[in-house]
Amino acid sequence: MKKIFVISIIISLILFTAIIKNSTKRIDDQIFTIKENIRGFKKDFENIKLEYDYLSSAERLNEFQVMYFEDEFIKKDIKNIKIIDEIMNNFKIKKFKFTDE
Repeated sequence: MKKIFVISIIISLILFTAIIKNSTKRIDDQIFTIKENIRGFKKDFENIKLEYDYLSSAERLNEFQVMYFEDEFIKKDIKNIKIIDEIMNNFKIKKFKFTDE
């Protein structure tokens, strides 16, 4: 009777260990996949940020104005920007929400 009890405990511990090992392996794979996705997003973000900083600098905008638009630019207050939504041929004008508000 003791041998059967000891053997059953050992087998249950082995099964329990295998289940835990498989679940941690699955979690490790998910963590690896998420880290790889984050790495790709960081690379894209850095490229987009570099492009944004380069194209939206005041000097570059002035250069583009002189090169392509001459005197067509008019300075506007940023708080007057509105969003127009069209839903089923109905237009709604909403205030633009800035990220730092």
